Amino acid sequence: MNILKPQKIVYEELKIIENFQEEIKEKDEFENIIIQNYKEQNIRLNDITIKKSIINNVEFINSKLEKNTFIDIQFNNCNFSNTFFDNCTFIRCEFNNCKLTGCSLYENELSDICFIDSNLNYINISMTNIKNSLFNKVSLRTSNFQENKIKNMLLKEVDLTQTQFFKTSLNGIDLSQSIIEGIAVSLEDIRGAIIDSFQAINLLYLLGVKIK
Repeated sequence: MNILKPQKIVYEELKIIENFQEEIKEKDEFENIIIQNYKEQNIRLNDITIKKSIINNVEFINSKLEKNTFIDIQFNNCNFSNTFFDNCTFIRCEFNNCKLTGCSLYENELSDICFIDSNLNYINISMTNIKNSLFNKVSLRTSNFQENKIKNMLLKEVDLTQTQFFKTSLNGIDLSQSIIEGIAVSLEDIRGAIIDSFQAINLLYLLGVKIK
């Protein structure tokens, strides 16, 4: 699978944004910027476009970042816990060592997106198109994937314990490197997924059988 990474960014050429909330009062589109060491709670940022930028050590908690567009972005060491990213678009974005616990990604467009060494527990991804995605060393415990369309998803060392899949086909997706204990999925949605022989026991409930 060929997942496109964010376009090469020259750190020295980026404009440093000191107070992002003040900047957005002047304009709603940004390119070649860096936002770092910035913390806010319960904020609203809507209809913003950010391109070819780096976001480092940013903390937006319990916030609403809806209807925004992110293109060619590196998110590093960020905390977006319990934040709504509804109706957003992410294209060629990377989340490295980030915390998105309890986030909502409802009706998103996710294309060429990577989540690496990140905490996505309790995340809700619904009614979303996911194309060319990588989840590497990620925790997705007790998360929800509802009515999504997935094309080319790669899972490496992902914890899917008690994750729910509803009307989200896993056909062709390799789960063999992931933890799927307690996964909730229908027989229709799991059909065509790739698992190893040890994982099969976690899916026997779909056949209505019990193991003595």
